[in-house]
This record gives sequence, structure tokens and C-alpha cells, in this order.
Amino acid sequence: MKYTKLPISIQDQISKLKQRGLSFADEQKAAHYLSNISFYRLRAYTYPFQDNNDASHPFIKKISFEDIICLYVFDRQLRLLLFNAIEKIEIAFRTQIIYQYAMVHGSHWHLNMSLYNNGSLFADHISSLQKEIDRSKETFITHYTTTYTDPKEHPAWMSLEVSSMGLLSKIFSNLKDDACKDAVTRHFGLKDVDTLENWMRCFSLIRNVCAHHSRVWNRRMTQLKLPKKPINIFLDNRNVLPYKVYTYISCMQYILNTISPGHHFKNNLLQLMQNCPLLQEKEMGFPNNWQQDKFWKTT
Repeated sequence: MKYTKLPISIQDQISKLKQRGLSFADEQKAAHYLSNISFYRLRAYTYPFQDNNDASHPFIKKISFEDIICLYVFDRQLRLLLFNAIEKIEIAFRTQIIYQYAMVHGSHWHLNMSLYNNGSLFADHISSLQKEIDRSKETFITHYTTTYTDPKEHPAWMSLEVSSMGLLSKIFSNLKDDACKDAVTRHFGLKDVDTLENWMRCFSLIRNVCAHHSRVWNRRMTQLKLPKKPINIFLDNRNVLPYKVYTYISCMQYILNTISPGHHFKNNLLQLMQNCPLLQEKEMGFPNNWQQDKFWKTT
């Protein structure tokens, strides 16, 4: 089928939305928003409130353009909150992998194929890592390259420092289960290595969503594994959707409680959720009375 839709002016965008049943308190202000936030981007926020089986996409709930903008702003604030949390988690994850393995296996342990489960994946990951090193403009990378010739490769604390979180999580998942991997896992308050592997892979995916300013609020994400026997306090109510943002938030909170006890993530979340528009807690997987769970009450 050939795509035949034509671009439309901002005023026509407003007219189309009005025809579909969206109300406007101030069309001039709405035009300003639409000149800075594309009609197509906002479509992701209007979609749940429309009949999308109907070609004209009428709104099935009384809602205003201003309501949609509030939801858009809320989602942006949520992204920033999650991105800040993931930064702390990523840095701690990177630090622990480098430290635990280097103390046992030396400076270039990451190049030791015997430490990995799958040789083919190992080769792919090291090749990807080298590309990231080659792209890096970090001074310490250049200094090593121009100063040392044996070994030619950079040590783990340089190489893995410039690795993406996604690649780092893949490298970690391919490492054999041993005392080093257990030590990394327990540092984050977990007993099951496969749970940490899953969490870091999932966190790397949502990190990319946040970094590219994409929608988080009602996104269906990769399923998180809930810890079977967490070392520290975790959710009483485990009847949650593992692919919704609430579960991601809960797992981030758990790790932050372990690595950064004085963090403000929980308080910032509670404050943000007070202003959650359009009763959208359910769309994010928040259960009823979630704030009464002892996990969220614990300081």
C-alpha cells in the first residue's frame, strides 16, 4: 500500500484535533506548542484516549490539549528522574565489574577468553568494545595509545570506562559464574546472578529510551525478573507487571538503597507522582495503594 498522507500546517493540525473531539483552552498557545513539539510526537500521548480502530481516530474521553501537554511534561520529568538514577547505577556497575575482576585476574582480564561462556560472543563484544575505544576522545585513551606498546590493548579500567552500558551488560552476561561475578551481584543486594544480568540489560534499554527523549510513561518494556530472595527489603506486593515502568522504578529504588543510601530518588518520585495527570498511574503499572508498601515507606 502506498503512503499518501501529506504534511499539514499547524493550524490544520489544531483543526484536525478539534474535529476528533480534543478541546482547546487557548489555540494560539497550542500553536506555539505544536511549533516546538511535533504533532506526530504528541500522537503517542493522545493515542490511549482515542478510538484507533476508527480511521478518523475520535477521542473517546473528554480531554483537552492542555491535558495532553501536562501528560507530556510529566513524562519528560519521569524520564529525567530515571536517567539520573540509571547514571548512578551504571557507574557503580562499571566500577564493580572492573574492580572485582581486575583484583583477581589483572589489568587486562577482559581480554581473557577463558573467563567467558561463549567464545563467539566474546569475539563480537571485544570487537564492539574496540570500536568504542577507537571512537573515544578521552585523554586517558590517547595517553595510553601514545605511551605504551606492550600490551597494545588498553587495560580494563580504561577500556570498559568508555563502553556503553548495553555492551557492558552483554559482556557481564557472558562471563562465567564464579566468585568475581558473585561479588559483583552481592554488591547490588542480589543473590542471583541471572537477576542482575537481566536488570542491567533492561536498565540499559530504558536508558537509551530516556537518552533519545522517547516516551516512558505507558511503554511496554522488556520483562524484568523479580529477585527470588533479595538480601534487602523489597516489594511486599510482587503482583506487578514486569514490563511496566513501576517495576523498573522499584528495581532501581532497590539498587539505589544499596549503593547510595542517601539518595533522593524515592522522595523525588513521590513528589512527581502527586502531579500524575489523567489518572495514569495504572498505565505505568502502579498498583493500588502502592505507597503503603513498606518498601516505599522505608527510609
